Amino acid sequence: MNELGPSPLAAREANLSVAEARAAIAARLKPIDARETVPIAQALGRVLAEDVISPIDVPAHDNSAMDGYAFAGTALRADAPTELHAVATVMAGAPYRGTVEAGQCVRIMTGAVMPSGADTVVPLELCRVENDQVRIEPGVIRAGENLRRRGEDLARGKPAITAGRVLKPADLGLVASLGIESVRVMRRLRVAVFSTGDEIAALGQPLAPGCVYDSNRFSLMGALQRLGMEVIDLGLVRDDPAALQAVVQQAIEQADAVLTSGGVSAGDADHTRDVLKQVGEVAFWKVAMRPGRPFAFGPLYAGDPQRPTKTAWLFALPGNPVAALVTFYVFARDALLVLAGATPQPLPVLQARSTLAIRKRPGRTEFQRARVSQAADGTWQVQTTGSQGAGILRSMSEANALLVVRHEQGSVAAGEPVDVWLFDGLV
Repeated sequence: MNELGPSPLAAREANLSVAEARAAIAARLKPIDARETVPIAQALGRVLAEDVISPIDVPAHDNSAMDGYAFAGTALRADAPTELHAVATVMAGAPYRGTVEAGQCVRIMTGAVMPSGADTVVPLELCRVENDQVRIEPGVIRAGENLRRRGEDLARGKPAITAGRVLKPADLGLVASLGIESVRVMRRLRVAVFSTGDEIAALGQPLAPGCVYDSNRFSLMGALQRLGMEVIDLGLVRDDPAALQAVVQQAIEQADAVLTSGGVSAGDADHTRDVLKQVGEVAFWKVAMRPGRPFAFGPLYAGDPQRPTKTAWLFALPGNPVAALVTFYVFARDALLVLAGATPQPLPVLQARSTLAIRKRPGRTEFQRARVSQAADGTWQVQTTGSQGAGILRSMSEANALLVVRHEQGSVAAGEPVDVWLFDGLV
């Protein structure tokens, strides 16, 4: 169970800036403590639970950094060409057993073991070769160049990759290069997802007047899958206290975190808020942002709240489709990665010129759907994808970024730089 820190916001409704809300969430969360061992072929996107310690030196021996001729750097002359006699060819994987004597060199391939007596490699294109005679002009190379020392990249007994890394393709290759077949990773975070509301229709059903299809659940499940989370789909819940109570209890029992959309606005059914408060320390916030003002967060408990048998963290998002995704990216994404055991990484923020003027008053953060592209002069520019209504999901689908106008900023003039969150950075 996650230990709970102080929560001055848990018992009251609060009006917060985006930064204050993110800080309040971060202050309460600790990673789950559940690990497993998986083959590296199945480790892509998993969170590394323990440092990978190198059992070998990398490289395992002094070797050549390129194709060329290996020799002793002391043979180089500054006042005249250096003349060497090639006595052998050394291939990668077939070490030369002899010693390179004074006046000698060996033809060597990239990655081949550097023979005894040699510490320098001259690239093929920087020397002249006739028969077995190699001529090197003064000043084209210095002693010790193009030599990769044993353990230069990674010394035996040192961490190759540290815990908390979300493993990338290159990480798997690095682990494999050490001869390691499996790694310890955090268990996949289990996230329960459900939608609430009598106005929400299930896919495949006729659409009654005033109703909309349940799009939020599928957007959110897709966002979770891209983060490598284990998704528990609890479907659609009607505006009924008993039904909501049952699905919330099921979510707490099965998941580490619970993601909902709808039911957190002041005008929503009171029993939604009542049920959530009964089973945890849920704070209902009004965040100074657009879209996505209503948001709720806090721990939900199984059993006695004073001595719970299990805890799951609630992220209750707004019901409007765009607002649900934006608040997921702003608040839930990083928090879920922390729960999953990943080391927090600041999101890269790109600066791009706004092609349009944007009207805004200081005092809230605005997230607009936008497309980033490269201008004719090579600089980055960004423009919004049409209407910015919180329910217009098509504008989100056509966007490749969020244009962020910060809390303290006012209106933005055309040509002025703005912050941009690229969607590929929000996977």
